Amino acid sequence: MSQIESLFVTRLYRAALSEFGPAVDAAEMENSCLVIAQDDEAGQEWCEEHDFPGYTSYASLTDLPWRFPIFADLVKSLDEHVAAFAKDLDFNLDGRKLVLEDLWINILPEGGSHSAHIHPHSVISGTTYVAMPEGASALKLEDPRHAMMMAAPPRIKDARREMQNFIYVKPDVGDVLLWESWLRHEVPMNMSEDDRISVSFNYRWE
Repeated sequence: MSQIESLFVTRLYRAALSEFGPAVDAAEMENSCLVIAQDDEAGQEWCEEHDFPGYTSYASLTDLPWRFPIFADLVKSLDEHVAAFAKDLDFNLDGRKLVLEDLWINILPEGGSHSAHIHPHSVISGTTYVAMPEGASALKLEDPRHAMMMAAPPRIKDARREMQNFIYVKPDVGDVLLWESWLRHEVPMNMSEDDRISVSFNYRWE
């Protein structure tokens, strides 16, 4: 009798941020992100120089948890989510920890997008969602085997989820998504008239 099993699974973690750690008020977090973006002239200049749509603090502010208590509370929650995900992944951390490497704000306006990319030098990456207006883009995840499917036929339209080449995940405000940092992902065009706001982060093995 024939047998087919799934091998080499790619895991995606999704949970409510509030499941772990101190409570983080969504409205306060949104306001904090907007105020920071307005005041961060260096970040604004970087975005303009690099034709980055909207705003990101990635290249300008490296100490958000130190500057703003609400981000310090956010990190306390994220630490627990990442620890739970690492346990699910069966990582042998050898007595060491996964620690926050960087944390940054993303504000994507109408028509803005973020092309496919990975996060080198990190172990786990993720995003928590601050504002997701109607029409805001989902997160698009790419099958990491894509480059090796040189002559493979396309998948049928209603292929099982685990067999699809791309997966779209539509998060809600207050969700946190985690994945291994080598997983290619992108944010398609924001079709909403309002800003899509998120906070992204990387964890390294220390």
